[in-house]
Amino acid sequence: MPRLNDPTMEEFPNIGTYGFSATKIDDLGSSEYTLCNIVVDASGSVMNFETELEKALKETIRACQLSPRADSLMVRVVKFNNGFEEIHGFKLLEKINLDDYNNCLKCGGGTLLYDSVINAMDATTKYAQGLFSSDFKCNAITVILTDGDDNMSKFGQDSVKESLTKAVASEALESLMSILVGVNVQNFSISSYLKTFKDTAGFTQYVELNNADAKTLAKLADFVSKSVSSQSQALGTGGPSQALTF
Repeated sequence: MPRLNDPTMEEFPNIGTYGFSATKIDDLGSSEYTLCNIVVDASGSVMNFETELEKALKETIRACQLSPRADSLMVRVVKFNNGFEEIHGFKLLEKINLDDYNNCLKCGGGTLLYDSVINAMDATTKYAQGLFSSDFKCNAITVILTDGDDNMSKFGQDSVKESLTKAVASEALESLMSILVGVNVQNFSISSYLKTFKDTAGFTQYVELNNADAKTLAKLADFVSKSVSSQSQALGTGGPSQALTF
């Protein structure tokens, strides 16, 4: 569930699965925003590279904070295993403390993949509608990091597709980029499954990493931060940014 008791954040507890939180619209100063959702698998199979994944997450946010478009970016980070937890809601980059990502994953349990993707899409759509109603321009990018098959969700791939289609079609969003990242994928059946999920749900792009060592995850952090920056720069063009090559 979203973290409570932050006076700068508004809670949306009944939107989609598990709700979300976001910066109060009255506190925003820019005229346009790119909403970034980073959704991280924290199941038991990720435990062996948990520390490296947390470092990659931290480096992704650090790079975004140095972007020329930093003032027009809001980032939300969530993790999933047996359940779902919002590490923080849609926050301005200047409000994010990188140390909050230390020991944030605490990996273990199953893989609530589908429900977590639905939450990311529904949260993006709902918050974008609020921004649009207040005359903000808005686009979005969602990045899903996972190493395996869903085994916990109430909803299925068709529901993910429905939620993603709704987000893409929303008049409140100028465009939406959605990137599914398979991390440490060494099994052909998992690779095939994730590629099929990408096509079934309608993600913009699938990226596959065959290991999760420090070098590869550092490269992933660079790829994600550049993808976020590119989508932010596309705001106002009428369409999404071009997918980058990993």
